[in-house]
Amino acid sequence: MKYYIIAGEASGDLHASNLMKSILKKDSNAEFRFWGGDLMTKVAGFSPVKHYKDLAFMGFLEVAKNLKTILKNIKFCKQDIVNYKPDVVVLVDYPGFNLRIAEFAKNSGIKVIYYISPQLWAWKEGRVEKIKNFVDEMLVILPFEKDFYRKHQVDAHFVGHPLLDAISDLPEIDIRKFKSENNLNEKEIIALLPGSREQEVAKMLELMLSVRTFFADYQFVIAGAPSLPKEFYQKYVDENVHFVSNKTYDLLRVSKAALVTSGTATLETALLNIPEVVCYRSSRISYEIGKRVVKNIKYISLVNLIMDQEVVTELIQSELNTENLVRNLKRILEGDSRQKMLSDFKLLRKKLGGKGASDHAADVIING
Repeated sequence: MKYYIIAGEASGDLHASNLMKSILKKDSNAEFRFWGGDLMTKVAGFSPVKHYKDLAFMGFLEVAKNLKTILKNIKFCKQDIVNYKPDVVVLVDYPGFNLRIAEFAKNSGIKVIYYISPQLWAWKEGRVEKIKNFVDEMLVILPFEKDFYRKHQVDAHFVGHPLLDAISDLPEIDIRKFKSENNLNEKEIIALLPGSREQEVAKMLELMLSVRTFFADYQFVIAGAPSLPKEFYQKYVDENVHFVSNKTYDLLRVSKAALVTSGTATLETALLNIPEVVCYRSSRISYEIGKRVVKNIKYISLVNLIMDQEVVTELIQSELNTENLVRNLKRILEGDSRQKMLSDFKLLRKKLGGKGASDHAADVIING
């Protein structure tokens, strides 16, 4: 079969690359053409049609400024699909772009599979109609998404969460070796995951590092984002604050606890079994707009959303301050609260269906 796969972000590149590996195991005649990144390139053995780094426009203003480029990419993609004549188009998250392609592909008589649902349950619920009309199979990775789609008369497949595949393939890690290679001292580590965008990282690091005088027995290590240069982080580094780049999973695995900016990282941290405090703060205007746009959502972290209870503490807006960070970080470093969180993480992994999301998704894509 010929597969045309579109992933428009780094996370999509990761999950699509694992999906491609599973497809190759089950379909020895598989041929790929794809939009994605370096991980998909490694599987395919050739470069993407477009790299996701050339597609990543975040926020209303950036999208508006680059609208001409976005529309040009959509037009090019449609023509490229016509030229390639795939048996199936596989869309990975990235809804603003991919829902337009879904409509085009479906109307062109091509089978459309959507892998990793847009978060329609949080906002833009009206887009479900597009899923109903233009997507042949919806493959979801969060257990409550199946119920959400059933409510809208869409028979979605819950395939499990692909992060479990990515994490289960990690080799054993030697803590002493990791510390030595990254010039860290012998103290236990508190990991800081402040996000990936410069403005966000600067704001979050200032807050996260405000607790360090209360935890002199620990060293703080910042997980650097690949999108930011090493020089950006240097002003935060001192004898007890360190920095590592492109090693987030390894850093978490050698840490005692973590302070994490909300996003997929909150789930990754939990699946790696590291107790965490979730941090979120945006401008007041953005927050007020967000509250009105995002509906019926009790939590901001995926961990709590999946478990439908507060497993990890979420410090949001004015609640995100030094006093609250210190108190909640102390709770998860030792004692009953730490053990309860680790116990809940086991239930989380069970609820996500265990390893095998990529294989399950590949089965549906190949066999229908």
